[in-house]
Amino acid sequence: MGVNVKPAARRNARQFAVQAIYSWQITKGNVADIEQHFLTDHKFEEEEHQADAPVLAAPHTDVSYFSDLLTGVVLNHQELDSKMRPYLSRPLQDLDQMELALLRLAMYEMIKREDVPYKVVINEAIELAKIFGAEDSHKFVNGVLDKAAPTLRKKK
Repeated sequence: MGVNVKPAARRNARQFAVQAIYSWQITKGNVADIEQHFLTDHKFEEEEHQADAPVLAAPHTDVSYFSDLLTGVVLNHQELDSKMRPYLSRPLQDLDQMELALLRLAMYEMIKREDVPYKVVINEAIELAKIFGAEDSHKFVNGVLDKAAPTLRKKK
């Protein structure tokens, strides 16, 4: 992780990335178009913006991390799906689309972003599930990632 990266900026990047991944899953649209849509549609005039809502622009959000997460998940989704399958309690196609987006994002960070501690990956996924998922999604996401972590990442 870069020296000047703030955890809140990464959290915001994840929040926008999971929404963009969800959008890609639903539309199967071009990832570059989806990324551009998020980068342009989430820039608000200061007076229009709610004070507590994240902004998809520096310094509030790590925009390069957002881009890495979105493109990384889309480009590697088949690998991510195959790595998560053994830890799922139901078939992949039965997952809610938001749960799938959350798990793909977390699996990407777990597998491809070793600079992010596995505990951070799990905690951030749980928090995103509480925001975007169904009532008990965070418990499901936690269970899957907690089982996957020892195999996918040496505990540090």
